[in-house]
Amino acid sequence: MTAIVILALVALFIGLRLYSVLGERTGHEQPILKPADPEADARIEQRAPTRPSPATPMAEPDELAYLPMAGPGVRALLAADPSFDVARFLEGSKSAYRMILESFWKGDIDAMRPFVDTHVFETFAAAVEQRGKDGLVLDNRLIEIDQAIIAEAELERNVALVTVRFEADIAAVTRNSAGEVVAGSMSDAVQTRDRWTFRRDTASRDPNWLLVETDEEE
Repeated sequence: MTAIVILALVALFIGLRLYSVLGERTGHEQPILKPADPEADARIEQRAPTRPSPATPMAEPDELAYLPMAGPGVRALLAADPSFDVARFLEGSKSAYRMILESFWKGDIDAMRPFVDTHVFETFAAAVEQRGKDGLVLDNRLIEIDQAIIAEAELERNVALVTVRFEADIAAVTRNSAGEVVAGSMSDAVQTRDRWTFRRDTASRDPNWLLVETDEEE
């Protein structure tokens, strides 16, 4: 029983934190999810910047959406790709955060394959496989994403890297093969802080982003 509890605690930690660093930055471009709410999507579309004419200065992005240290990188990204919209990107990143977490918890790693880097995918897959061998099941719930803000942004030649800091409330439960709770509680949500990095080639016509790295924020 002691061994089962230890394994359950390990699985619970993995389920909440997705490992400390799951991937290296690579060059694949795949979609970051769009908002599920059509009305919200329409409102965001109205804010989407267009390529300015020489007589029209480019509008400053919403400074509340990124940390001061990320400002130069965000402005460099907008200069290289005026179609980039900060609000739309953050809405998409939240959708991706929820979808990838829930896919991992359910063990449905194929659902996340188009949206994550190869190394990230392989690490998720290994964790899910080990969890199955241990006879453990995660019954986690993402209660709410309290905040999503751009923490870092940089542009190297045509390659954009944007790191989003998420603060979220997660209820986590680990069950054994008999369905019995061996760790966690659905009545107590745990606040988590994660940093996910997305990558895109701004020279590409593909507007979509790929998750290339995740990290835990202390």
